[in-house]
Amino acid sequence: MTLAGGAGSGQVRELRQVGAYGVLRDERGRVLLARGSENSPCPGVWQFPGGGVEHAEHPARAVEREFAAGTGLAVSVGAIRAAVADVASFPDADVRMHTDRLVFEVEATGGDLRPEPAGGSEELCWFSPDEAAAVPLMPFTAELLGLPVSPLPAGLPRVPPPDPVPNADRRLRFGAYGLVTDPAGRILLTQIAPGYPGAGKWHLPGGGTDHGEQPTTGLLRELVEECGQLGRVVELLGVDNLHNSAALGPEGRPLDWHGVRVIYRVLVDVPTDAVVTESAGGSTARAGWFDRAEIAGLSLTGVAAMAIGQLGR
Repeated sequence: MTLAGGAGSGQVRELRQVGAYGVLRDERGRVLLARGSENSPCPGVWQFPGGGVEHAEHPARAVEREFAAGTGLAVSVGAIRAAVADVASFPDADVRMHTDRLVFEVEATGGDLRPEPAGGSEELCWFSPDEAAAVPLMPFTAELLGLPVSPLPAGLPRVPPPDPVPNADRRLRFGAYGLVTDPAGRILLTQIAPGYPGAGKWHLPGGGTDHGEQPTTGLLRELVEECGQLGRVVELLGVDNLHNSAALGPEGRPLDWHGVRVIYRVLVDVPTDAVVTESAGGSTARAGWFDRAEIAGLSLTGVAAMAIGQLGR
């Protein structure tokens, strides 16, 4: 999270948050949408039910919590369907809020449907695609429904997000990583540099995304910086949640880190020697291509081992 100045100072504060949402369908194939109340950032606008991920919380657990609070329904969370980002400006608060939005398939397992205006959902309704096209939608919701993305209504009384609780030792990092292969089936890995958590272990290429950057864009940028490769994203595989309450890195003191990491399948059609560029530096010591037999002898990070284990399934 990046801060600059304060409300009314004229200096824009660039903030970040992660949101998690669920796509719930009824027996007729309609989707459940929630209309924002006056307590929400976008009153009167419809979106998939969900909300902000709390510190150290897995995004799937956030979906369960937000559904219970905002709709009255208990849900089971299935596969991740999309990961997108958007930036909203709140001029009165001198804030530009970047939100990474993770959208999951869900199934209802119990409860009674009801809105919760105090929590942000003024009304709940089931929509067919044609019906959803006739109401104001959050851009990420329209995109996932395959509908044209329109600007939010003019003059919308935007409610600024609350200021974060000052905590210099608490960090949130959203990153995009790739299970990267070439036509020969080799896997591309990066080694974590000394002085960083997990130093010496082999990791998936990728890293934190920049303010205003889409996850796939950030991943392909990191692939060039860390490995000197041009890749193409094939599919979204999943999301990994990491909480380390005492991560020790180059800051020289333990930090309460919460990392949310989306993982993609990436192909490099024309592989070259993997080289870390000088401009990347930082947490990546070196990179390399490995076949499955070679990987068996490497010390891997947990997320790398998990992703590689999905190959061939």
